[in-house]
Amino acid sequence: MALSRNAAALDGRVAVVTGGGAGIGRGIAQAFAEYGATVAIWERDAETAEAVAAEIGGLACVIDVRDPDQVDAALARTVDQLGVPTVLVNNAGGTFKSPFLDTSVNGWDSLIRANLTQVLLCTQRLARTLVDRGSAGSIINISSIEGTRAAPGYAAYAAAKAGVINFTKTAALELAPHRIRVNCLAPDFTLTEGLERIGAVESMANAANNIPVGRAGHVDEMGGAAVFLATELSAYVTGQTIHVDGGTSAAGGWYHHPDTGAYILGAPGPA
Repeated sequence: MALSRNAAALDGRVAVVTGGGAGIGRGIAQAFAEYGATVAIWERDAETAEAVAAEIGGLACVIDVRDPDQVDAALARTVDQLGVPTVLVNNAGGTFKSPFLDTSVNGWDSLIRANLTQVLLCTQRLARTLVDRGSAGSIINISSIEGTRAAPGYAAYAAAKAGVINFTKTAALELAPHRIRVNCLAPDFTLTEGLERIGAVESMANAANNIPVGRAGHVDEMGGAAVFLATELSAYVTGQTIHVDGGTSAAGGWYHHPDTGAYILGAPGPA
């Protein structure tokens, strides 16, 4: 049967976006709403959660996704007020710079909980609900390019993001018999408030050299990739990681020379 335009629609679907109050999460929530979904924003910042929910006509749940009881309560509220979510985006997370030799056990545990443990928790809780009801679904985990390459100064964060990628594969296999797909997005530099907080915006100045398409990503572009994975356009896609990175992962160490524009192997000199 020929693919129809309806395959790209999310009309009548309920979606959850964790960390949906800002950055990539906000961009994905806005894209889902544009394509017809009703979106629950699971976000610990009440102000941003409520602002985005009001903008897109969704539901704001102020929640710390690292807490199992809060996840259970948010899921129950979402089901009660919107219906059963059949799309979940595990976007919440965060990082801070910490050289490996200086990383404490507490710091390591904090980053693993923030970027990996909560992904397992939210995925498990929603998947149980879908399985109990015999409903198909799509779960989208947000990893990072740092999950597939070295990340000096961010060892715990990179380890957690690599864990997200492998967890995605395993969850996809276990949930495939239940018609629940699990996939992953791995962005590179994307213009967000989070990068401003960790002082990474200065690195954006090198985007023209470091990213093949010559610029940083935009949250709307992450939203487009998430819509693809949430809809029937990707009905036969599961266990995959899509690098939404402007070609960085493909470059594998090749950079644009700042003067000639030609590709060179190794870090470029100053522009």
